[in-house]
Amino acid sequence: MCKWLVAALFLVSSVFAVAAEQAIVDRYQASCYACHGFGANGAPKTGVAADWAPRMEKGMETLVKHADEGFNTMPPKGLCFSCSADEFKALIEYMATPKS
Repeated sequence: MCKWLVAALFLVSSVFAVAAEQAIVDRYQASCYACHGFGANGAPKTGVAADWAPRMEKGMETLVKHADEGFNTMPPKGLCFSCSADEFKALIEYMATPKS
């Protein structure tokens, strides 16, 4: 019985993790892709480590602040007017992760 319960809990947690990841991908597509998908106006391209490395060195707190308040050619909130600081963090982590 215990093995089944552990397996069920693992499955449920896996489903929630996949749903959370999909929510970030959906938010990215709706709010970030227009600029970060192509590097428009100097935006760091999604999945390109070299574009993100100098920015990541500034620290996540600074990057979230820039996303929220705007920075250089990125307007305040980018295109995600309802994003929280945690959502900006998740989006930045998603974009900064090298894609294969």
